[in-house]
Parts: sequence; C-alpha cells; structure tokens
Amino acid sequence: MIFEGIITTTNADGSAHVTPMGFRRRDDELLVAPFHPSRTLDNLLARPHAVMNLVDDVRIIAGCLTGRRSWPVVAASGIPGWRLADSLSHLELAVTAHEDDTERPRLRLAVQGEYTHRAFRGFNRAQAAVLEAAILVSRLDFIDADKLASEMAYLHIAVSKTAGENERTAWRWLVEAIAAHPRHGLDCALLSVA
Repeated sequence: MIFEGIITTTNADGSAHVTPMGFRRRDDELLVAPFHPSRTLDNLLARPHAVMNLVDDVRIIAGCLTGRRSWPVVAASGIPGWRLADSLSHLELAVTAHEDDTERPRLRLAVQGEYTHRAFRGFNRAQAAVLEAAILVSRLDFIDADKLASEMAYLHIAVSKTAGENERTAWRWLVEAIAAHPRHGLDCALLSVA
C-alpha cells in the first residue's frame, strides 16, 4: 500500500526542502522512490536523514506542486533536519539502503522516532479530491489531455460540494497550474469553486 506524505529533507545550505512523496511502510522502515533527478533524491544521498510529515492540510501538497514551498518548519527532535510545524504527526528517518535506477531510485529509511502532535479527524471528500488532483498535476508533462479533463471534472464535483476554505485555495492553485501548462490549458471557469 502506498501512502501520501510530505517529506522534508535538508538542502546544502541547511534549509528545509519540502515536497509531497508517496511511501510504503513496512514495520519500522519506509520505502521511497523519488524521481531522478530531484532535489529530494540529491538531499537524501548527501545528507541521509529526512522527516515524513503526515498532514491534513491539502494546501501543503497543492502548494508544493505549484511552487509554494515555504511552509513553517521546526527542528526535528532526534535527527538533524526539519519537520513541518503544522504536521499531525511525523516520522524521523535515516537512509539505510539505496538501490540506484535511472528513473526512480529506491531508498530504505529506518524510523528513528515517531511523534504525534494532534489527532487526525478524517478527510472530507474535497480533501481526497484535491489529493487526487495534485497527483494529476504532478503528471502534467505526460498525462493525456482528455483523461485530465475528465478526471478534473469528476473531482470538481466533490470540491464544489464539500470544500472548506483551505481546500478551495488548494484546488484553485492546482487548476491555475493546469491552465498555465503548455500541454493542457483547461478552461478555469469550468473548474472554479465559490
């Protein structure tokens, strides 16, 4: 099973790099496969610690995919690095193995500590729709235009019916990214939410 989180790695200047990342969990180990090339991969290989943040604010996911990576961070508790200040929980990780691949190298990360900051209240339909739309936006360079339009129209239903302010903001960012993409350019008016 693949879960979605926000991984924070450390840049060469010591600052945090924040990005969405799918991961698999097996007991006290996470498996990630960042695309090559990527800043996340470079950071993990150069500074082999990271934090997997579990969040319910979908603006963070949508924001990272649309150039909004400045989210408040605080120092991790037991490893060198950063965690999102607003995470529900986070796992502090150390890289233990690296399997190279030209497209998606695979890394194993051992859990060094697991921390809970507040309770998860559950996702509403709009949050799930924004998450799915974010995955589509991450694939704009190769997704079929008709498939994208169809899926976004379907996801729009949930957002228009159940979104709060955070979900509407995240949705707007994603729709704007699609409209600006040279391969797509959906009519934003059709996907707008009040």
